[in-house]
Amino acid sequence: MSSNMVSSEFDSLMMQRCLQLARRALGRTSPNPLVGAVVVKDGEIVGEGFHPRAGEPHAEVFALRAAGEKARGATIYVSLEPCNHYGRTPPCSKGLIKAGVSKVVVGMVDPNPLVAGGGIARLRDAGIEVVVGVEEEACQKLNEGFIHRILYKRPLGILKYAMTLDGKIATDSGHSAWISNPDARSEVHQLRAACDAVIVGGNTVRQDNPYLTTRQQEGHNPLRVVMSRSLNLPENARLWEVAEAPTLVLTAVGSSPDFQKMLLNKGVEVVEFSLLTPDHVMAYLYERGFCSVLWECGGTLAASAIAQNAVQKILAFIAPKIIGGSHAPTPVGDLGFTSMTEAIPLERVNWRVVGSDCLVEGYLPQKSQ
Repeated sequence: MSSNMVSSEFDSLMMQRCLQLARRALGRTSPNPLVGAVVVKDGEIVGEGFHPRAGEPHAEVFALRAAGEKARGATIYVSLEPCNHYGRTPPCSKGLIKAGVSKVVVGMVDPNPLVAGGGIARLRDAGIEVVVGVEEEACQKLNEGFIHRILYKRPLGILKYAMTLDGKIATDSGHSAWISNPDARSEVHQLRAACDAVIVGGNTVRQDNPYLTTRQQEGHNPLRVVMSRSLNLPENARLWEVAEAPTLVLTAVGSSPDFQKMLLNKGVEVVEFSLLTPDHVMAYLYERGFCSVLWECGGTLAASAIAQNAVQKILAFIAPKIIGGSHAPTPVGDLGFTSMTEAIPLERVNWRVVGSDCLVEGYLPQKSQ
């Protein structure tokens, strides 16, 4: 093996370590990205760090701190291009130059057109060797919500559902627990932990009375969001218990003041919209600093979320079961399509087996927003 291959293999391993570190802050960094950094001297790791949450120092700062004097002449690996501007914290490019590192290996360039390449250029101007694009795809996948937020000024919308082999999400009577297997359910808990918010409509609250938590001791719980124009909802839903995770109810202006008062008394946040639609909700969640939003709603809301470009990614669990039923609900309601040529084809599709279920992951074609 050429020494070049050995070094690129080592680079990949170190970048994977950066991503592993970055994941420790899953769900906690928005509107910032997940970033990990590793300082290496003479083939040994001498310092590591990750960005824990917005307003705290960036990954490079923690890694350099841990390395101390050993950072001089060392190589630092970082999963995202070091920033080059003054935000809440000073630019990392400056800190790296000051620490005297001799080489910086970058996973991916900053997606922000205002920043893109600026940090790298500044490091190169200071005479530091910079390598870009190691494990780039994995780095982009980890921060796809952040990237989408930067490019489109909206959080990434992910529609998740579980359905039977014959395309149903519940029986004719509305009973839906459990379609997917325990392995698939734990996969969903991990998915929630990585998101900033999870959205359902009133129907899901009435029929399923969900918890929408991650069921993990240490796991981050996303903000649970209920969209309901009329607030025709049960008074004792599990979502109104906010000790474990917060809940936000989005409703129409002036809807059911007594019910709103009851929610506020329980510690549930209520926000009124003059027009309560998926695209307005995503615009609002962008303003709240969110990067990724999970839609766990029924077919009616799912269809309007897709139609309004509030969903970019689909995660479908398919269980090898058959329910039948001519009126049993399906994952996506009416999109107004009449011919097969209108069907939305998913892109970058992945299939994998989770327990006895199959998980299909794909992206909707990106409409120019």
